[in-house]
Order: sequence, then C-alpha cells, then structure tokens
Amino acid sequence: MPADAPRKKRLSEDTARALLAAAERARQSAYAPYSGFEVGAALLDAEGRIHTAANVENASYPLATCAERVAVVTAVGQGAREFDAIAVAGPRSGQPCPPCGSCRQILHEFGADMMVVLAISGGGHRVVPLAELLPEAFDASQIGPSRGGAK
Repeated sequence: MPADAPRKKRLSEDTARALLAAAERARQSAYAPYSGFEVGAALLDAEGRIHTAANVENASYPLATCAERVAVVTAVGQGAREFDAIAVAGPRSGQPCPPCGSCRQILHEFGADMMVVLAISGGGHRVVPLAELLPEAFDASQIGPSRGGAK
C-alpha cells in the first residue's frame, strides 16, 4: 500500500451501534418543515468524542444544510480535525441514508479512511469505508501547495 493511501480503520460493533443510536437521537432535532426528510448524524473524532447534528432546511432550498456537514462544522469549531467514523440516520428507521455527494467530499477532507455506518432493514447496520462511497476523491494533492496555512 502506498505511504499516502488511507489506512483501513476498524470499527467495533458496539461503537457502530452506539453511533447509529446517537444519530437516531440527533434526528429528532432536525428542522425539515419543507421536505419532512429528517436526518441525524453522529461523528466520531479521533479522540473518541461523538459530535451529533441534524439537518437544517431553509425556505430557499439551496441553503439547506445536511446533518453530516453540520456535524463536521460543529466538530471543527470545537477543535476536532480528524474523524474515524460517522453514522447517518434518515427519516425511515431501518433504511440506509448514505451521505450525499457534497457531504462525502466534506467528510473526505477530514478523514479519507473514515467508516460510514448505515442502518439496514431488520434493525441492523452495515459499515462502509468512505473511500467506497467516494472513489477517486478530489483532495489537496490536486491543488498543490497550500497558500493559506491550512492545517
């Protein structure tokens, strides 16, 4: 494996279940008066902290923000910069609600080797590497050296 390739993370069953449960609780805080599509996310940082969030809609539809992006922005605002996993809970329990393309790109920025926990029918879950959801992701290597002191 090349030195710059993402390493494969492992996520225990207990941690995956706990993250999904946290995402389901966070979903209750969603503000989705237009679509009714309520989503919760639970983001596990490298220090073991869980950051939860819900989606926020706006009457100007393009200004809506997905739960996954709210979780990342909140966590970064609290000092986190590396993430190990995220669970996403959509409006229908037991049905997968994978991150949209924009969220996949934002997640990749902070954890190319992140694991994504999705609900499945029957009350279970499956864990998918982010790299499988976003193959050949755009990253800093394509834009050259940082000019702004990115950390």
